Amino acid sequence: MRYFVRIGYKGYNYRGWQRQPNVPTIQETIENCISKILHQPITCIGCGRTDAMVHASQYYFHFDFYDEWDFDLMFRLNKALPNDISIFEIIPMDGYPHAQTNAISRTYDYLLHTNKDPHLSELSSLYPQNIDIQQMRNAVMLIPNYSDFINFCLCPINHRSTYCEVSSTRLFVHRAGNMVRFQITSNRFLQGMVRLLVQGLIDIGTGELSLNQFEALLNTSEPNKKNKPAYPQGLYLSRVEYPFIENQNQSTFFNLLENSNWIEL
Repeated sequence: MRYFVRIGYKGYNYRGWQRQPNVPTIQETIENCISKILHQPITCIGCGRTDAMVHASQYYFHFDFYDEWDFDLMFRLNKALPNDISIFEIIPMDGYPHAQTNAISRTYDYLLHTNKDPHLSELSSLYPQNIDIQQMRNAVMLIPNYSDFINFCLCPINHRSTYCEVSSTRLFVHRAGNMVRFQITSNRFLQGMVRLLVQGLIDIGTGELSLNQFEALLNTSEPNKKNKPAYPQGLYLSRVEYPFIENQNQSTFFNLLENSNWIEL
């Protein structure tokens, strides 16, 4: 039987989801744990990659298991896994849907703060400068008008296509005035795409990039020589949609953060 697993993780101490030699990753940590509990090698196929230090308040992977267990697997996994990885739900599947290829949309949120705060240092990115939020909003509204994000990809040669169907972009500011949240939903994302877009928005907010220059990059009329991504620790994979799963984000922290005192611009 195939199982889908809904998880969340704080990625600050990991080199992303995908297993790599000689560095800690989310996939390796979970695979080692679940294989030990089920007493056989288990391969976990994730819904996508996340970069080093990037978080996920909602993430899915699937695995196949041909026997049965007679205990609370979710309880045992949560007890054995480190505190920065949580199992929210284990869902038996009909047939063999794929966690990556059957996802119909993904949503990322990016958090930045402008006043130094030790409690946010691993969960949000610090940009201690004056930012023109209205100019950032104007740029955010441009993004869904375009579909080729070759200038917002760290390595376009790694992708068969650089076209993405961005269905929604939103910008929020915290009522306290010292935090900004950018949200984007698309059918797919390119390597580094969200962090490159965010850096472009920050550059617009600080006057280093004009709206015309940003739109020219979206229009692929000039190469992006700068190609500098925003800091990774502000980025969250926050929603993954499937046609066969009733979705909800079960991260208490992220729901509190998302629903508390934000004003959409």
